[in-house]
Amino acid sequence: MLKKSKLKKEINASRKKITTLEQKRTRSQAALVYALLNHTTPDEADIEFFNKYTVQIENERSHMHELMAELEKLG
Repeated sequence: MLKKSKLKKEINASRKKITTLEQKRTRSQAALVYALLNHTTPDEADIEFFNKYTVQIENERSHMHELMAELEKLG
């Protein structure tokens, strides 16, 4: 039971972290879309931030899925 509770807390923390990272990525994402719509070259910093946060989000989602699979194994 203690293991299940710990996993649930870790999953919730992971979800919150993903939400925070997605919010941080939104600014650079908006700048990229704006550049695309205006047929201009996006700023390199915006591209770098977008890629950085996207990788972090993917890694955190992968970690969260591992935790969820472990929780499911416990029943």
